[in-house]
Amino acid sequence: MTRPLTPRQQNVYDFIVKTMNELGYPPTRAEISRALGFKSPNAAEEHLRALERKGAIRMIRGTSRGIRLPAQEPEAAAPDAPQDDAPQGLPIIGEVAAGSPILAAEHIDRYCPLPPEYFTPRADYLLRVRGLSMRDVGILEGDLLAVHRTERVRDGQIVVARLEDDVTVKRFHRKGHTVTLEAENPDFAPIEVDLRHQVLEIEGIGVGVIRGGNGQALG
Repeated sequence: MTRPLTPRQQNVYDFIVKTMNELGYPPTRAEISRALGFKSPNAAEEHLRALERKGAIRMIRGTSRGIRLPAQEPEAAAPDAPQDDAPQGLPIIGEVAAGSPILAAEHIDRYCPLPPEYFTPRADYLLRVRGLSMRDVGILEGDLLAVHRTERVRDGQIVVARLEDDVTVKRFHRKGHTVTLEAENPDFAPIEVDLRHQVLEIEGIGVGVIRGGNGQALG
């Protein structure tokens, strides 16, 4: 039996229940903050921790949607039973906040039950594609790009690159101090980077595509 909730905690709890009933999965901290008018996801995190202390929810560390409702779980595991709450499969990365690591917990929408070895080289995460700049190589809006984390990249490879505050998917070309991040769509101009004056980070290389994020993988 849970301890009584404050009105604000009840609002958070009700929003979690509503989201899970309508979408089938819990909200992120950012979604809670937007829905309830909090100034930052940290405020949502504090309310979640209070709800957990009172027994209203159970939190799973390491994922942005790691919220469970004990009232909806069939049965609590025995104290010494093996735990299977560890996320399985490849993390799916949604919106990436400026300046934060791409695999930070707040960026992970959910996990896809595909083994990393499904792709060659092995994938480390799946990045949800925004926009149509890579349309002509079959990477479309809403697809999941399988990414192998590496800073080593060959000319002509498709990369996930971070330039200042933006993370983008483009084809990599380098000549001397200049890197060209080239779109595969004539509607998008190439991005020229002077490595003497600009910082370019390679977050990984594309190793496959899951069409529309629905599990149909393309090597």
